[in-house]
Amino acid sequence: MDRQAQYDFVVVGAGSSGCVLANRLTENGKFTVLLLEAGPSDKTNPFIHMPAGMVGLMHSRKYNWRLWTTPQTHLNNRVLFQPRGKTLGGSSSINACVYIRGHASDYDHWADLGCEGWSYKELLPYFKKSENFHPAPFSAGVNQKDLEEYHGSGGPLNVASPDHRNPLSQAFIEAGVQAGYERNLDFNGAKQGGVGPYSAYHKDGQRWSNSRAYLWSAMSRPNLTILTNARAARICLENGRASGVEYFYEGQLCKALARKEVILSGGAFNSPHLLMLSGIGPWQDVLHHNIPPTHELPGVGRNLQDHLDVFLVMRTRNRLPISLHPLSWLRWVFQLAKYLMFKRGELSSNLAESGGFVKSSVEEPIEDLQLHFVALPAIRHGLNLWPLFKSYAYSIMIYDLRPHSKGTVRLASSNPLDLPVVDPNYGEHQRDIDRLVKGIRIARNIATQPALGRMNREEISPGEHLQTDEELEQWVRETAETAYHPVGTCKMGTDEMAVVDHRLRVHGLASLRVVDCSIMPTLIGGNTNAAATMIGEKAAAMILEDHNQENG
Repeated sequence: MDRQAQYDFVVVGAGSSGCVLANRLTENGKFTVLLLEAGPSDKTNPFIHMPAGMVGLMHSRKYNWRLWTTPQTHLNNRVLFQPRGKTLGGSSSINACVYIRGHASDYDHWADLGCEGWSYKELLPYFKKSENFHPAPFSAGVNQKDLEEYHGSGGPLNVASPDHRNPLSQAFIEAGVQAGYERNLDFNGAKQGGVGPYSAYHKDGQRWSNSRAYLWSAMSRPNLTILTNARAARICLENGRASGVEYFYEGQLCKALARKEVILSGGAFNSPHLLMLSGIGPWQDVLHHNIPPTHELPGVGRNLQDHLDVFLVMRTRNRLPISLHPLSWLRWVFQLAKYLMFKRGELSSNLAESGGFVKSSVEEPIEDLQLHFVALPAIRHGLNLWPLFKSYAYSIMIYDLRPHSKGTVRLASSNPLDLPVVDPNYGEHQRDIDRLVKGIRIARNIATQPALGRMNREEISPGEHLQTDEELEQWVRETAETAYHPVGTCKMGTDEMAVVDHRLRVHGLASLRVVDCSIMPTLIGGNTNAAATMIGEKAAAMILEDHNQENG
């Protein structure tokens, strides 16, 4: 391996956005790209490709960064687990595969903040470009014009309804309709509100991560070099320009030079971390760790936003939920055989098969709560599987879509191998907690409608004994967890705390961009992987436009 090789572009991080960049920037054959990934390949672990296998990946130190927060002051000083994908595909290789774009107004708000070119109308072509949408049989009720207007075909990312759907997932939808919510067959179409089936990125019973969608077909290109188990250490700067990246590989410190650009795609934790390790960021943080300051940007590592969630868990009278109870062991022998032979059955499910977007109160202009229905008891990131052995139960996950609380990502030390210090500052704003309390009441209402209520035995969590707002607030602060959607730590904008401009170029430096969810000025109303993919597509188009003109 050449310890000081040169490429047109050096991309740091093969996550959801980085995979898109690696594919699109090498597509025309004009440019060479080095893609650095700290984790291993995604090809050999069967849990990555099995949608339900995400539970097993939560424990992995090989495929998961396994970060932990600082003690959260407003959540009873609890330390919360923060899983992030550490393999080709990043978190798209270990998450629940849910394909949700967010609300159109989320992106229009970015445009209102001065992010030119980032309104929903302007971004929709990039969502569609990435997508190969497979309408499900139940999508017959969706207007064909809407399908054509809002969805793409022929893109790298296969999006479809899960092949398997637990009967309880459909019962949740019916219960939501009985509770007065509109049935919505396409949360990524003309409107987001209502209850209905989720779309997921999968095909033929297997996860369709961004690595599988964008990288696998590009790996044989002579102008693309992919290094796994390569840990970025520092961005090299010369006269205000990013000239390359230092990284650890096979026990050595190597350097890759970038003729055109260095692009960070490490995500909301690792991108600001690498900037600060390179002396780019708030000078008080950089100097505190004796790192030579190179470029002051006070917004690096600030503005961290994430979805906070809680679970309503209901024990059932039947054995429909997924369970590891001894009475289900024969069932799982059958399901494993079914999956191994045909890629069908419960193991082909992404577990979050249905959900909804609802308002916490009638005064809200748009839906501000998201519900995930899963036909199993809450197992807290897969770290505690005991509930699966104890009982048959389903869960309704509730999270506040647009929290007001904001946190930070900071350096732990000047050592690139030390993980960043993550403080999401969950629950600082009382309104965030209040919305989760309202969400629990909404979930209870849905769960007691006839379609689900006839199956209920008892409410396990929060528990029927907790009824007042004060009791539920205390329970929220004792139990709330992350929904795995951190964003905003290298935010796009024009104000003094912005890190990148509307073309994702780092303010004040040449040849350096950030392309991942850290650039979001505000958190979107939904799961973030579809948006990360869109960000990669739009960034690739802008980068190619810039350099094709340059070569023109």
